[in-house]
Amino acid sequence: MDTAIWTNGLMLGRLAGAESPTVASEVEGMEFRQLRYFVTLAEELHFGRAAAREHIVQSALSQQLARLERELGVLLLERTTHHVRLTRAGSAFLVEARQILAHASRAAITAQRAAVSAPTLRVGIVDAGYDSMPQILQQVQQRHPDLEIHQVEVGVPEQFKLLADGRLDVGFGRASLAPAEVDFELVRLDPLGVLVAREHRFAALPRVPVPALATVPVLLGEEERAPEFNHFVVELCRSVGFLPTVHRGTVESIRAAVDLVAQGRCVLCAPESCVSTTHDIVWRPLTTPTSLYPWSVLWRAGERSEYVRAVIVGARALSQDLGWLQPSDRTT
Repeated sequence: MDTAIWTNGLMLGRLAGAESPTVASEVEGMEFRQLRYFVTLAEELHFGRAAAREHIVQSALSQQLARLERELGVLLLERTTHHVRLTRAGSAFLVEARQILAHASRAAITAQRAAVSAPTLRVGIVDAGYDSMPQILQQVQQRHPDLEIHQVEVGVPEQFKLLADGRLDVGFGRASLAPAEVDFELVRLDPLGVLVAREHRFAALPRVPVPALATVPVLLGEEERAPEFNHFVVELCRSVGFLPTVHRGTVESIRAAVDLVAQGRCVLCAPESCVSTTHDIVWRPLTTPTSLYPWSVLWRAGERSEYVRAVIVGARALSQDLGWLQPSDRTT
């Protein structure tokens, strides 16, 4: 894209360390492709690899970056025969450049979506094995039958990133680590329990005391995908004086976890909303102490979409109707 960008003085004033917003008032020749080339080079720190990613020759990349530096009046990169390194100005500019490209991409997506007849909603879910979001979306779909809903199975950390840059409209998960770019509303306090093989000694108990987990290997999720849930389980165990013995190995889905549990190789801490109905395993609530896992609807801060609003309102109503914010009798 060769469209020139008008760059406000505040951005480049910060970049150059100046007080006045007039520092960059004359910078009007920057192009989106220059910003994209710069971001790619900043990620690769190698002209050859960056040029290959952008499908241009290395000399053209070098020329565009040099032109960008001339237009800004600052050095963005330190170049030697052995390395490429961002300057202080380059590091500051990288943050702003990424935001500009993300906003431009979001604007294009918004325009393209508005041009088609059917509105769409992109929803992030942690795992298809949980029942909260399907119930919420079913209610939204009933109220908006023409709405196309696309579900993406992705961990909460990645949901935060996709929401912030506009690639997701709504997410669902624990919001304890939500960045400033993501708003959220708590809609469910989900009793935490443990999934065990039907032949496991815990299966004979109506409830499993948390200290009993110290005697068995506990399966956790992949740290990149579910750090917020892993942290919740570990801190629960720590609160009663032990750290869990973690099963060696990880899985990417509740279904795969259930297979391991059914083999008797480990137990899985899981909220009640993901209770499996297979005959090989049973779910027992954890007590001493009772623990409630918090689920929140997530959305991009400042989002004004009527369909995002429909999800928030629908989740709030469903939460009230089903008593999601009240402790379950099964744990008491």
